[in-house]
Amino acid sequence: MAPKAASLSNHEIVTLAVYLLGGDAKEVDTEDVAMKANELSPARFTWRKYPGQIDLEIIRVYLSDAKKKKNGCYLSGTGSSGWLLTEAGLTFARKNADSAVIGAVPARRLNNDERRRRRVEQARFAASDACQQYLAGARAQVSRHAAESAFRLNAYVVGDARQRKVQRIVNVLGDDAEVGEAVRFLARIVLEEGLR
Repeated sequence: MAPKAASLSNHEIVTLAVYLLGGDAKEVDTEDVAMKANELSPARFTWRKYPGQIDLEIIRVYLSDAKKKKNGCYLSGTGSSGWLLTEAGLTFARKNADSAVIGAVPARRLNNDERRRRRVEQARFAASDACQQYLAGARAQVSRHAAESAFRLNAYVVGDARQRKVQRIVNVLGDDAEVGEAVRFLARIVLEEGLR
């Protein structure tokens, strides 16, 4: 274990595992997180008597801890739906997922398919009416319906499902040079309106 990885808390290690498994753009399964967390910090999450076994229950505990406000609200999701990085979690992971922090594990790089999907999603979002209005400087004219359409939301996508769908797009496009600012602005509209 790299010296700095040793100083990270357990909920931070599982957050990095989610990131390295693509949890910025898709929900990641608990078992996959367990395997990656054990790679990042060998033996930290294993059974005491049988050190070859990863303790899934302890992984679930730390995944849940990473959702808590006191721990930074790094993740959203559940054991059944999977785990997704929040904006705070993505910021934390990008800052800490370098080889100096986690030894020989490189920061997550997109594969060709992920790059293609990101380009398609960016083009789709940029072409949406709400994004076009935002980019034209007509922010006040962006309707809730137009903003929801940009995120592919409707009245039936509510609560956590709405939050996860929006967060996924914010994670993928929120730092995009062309549409990132619009994505974050429109996300506030659909999430604030969705809470009312």
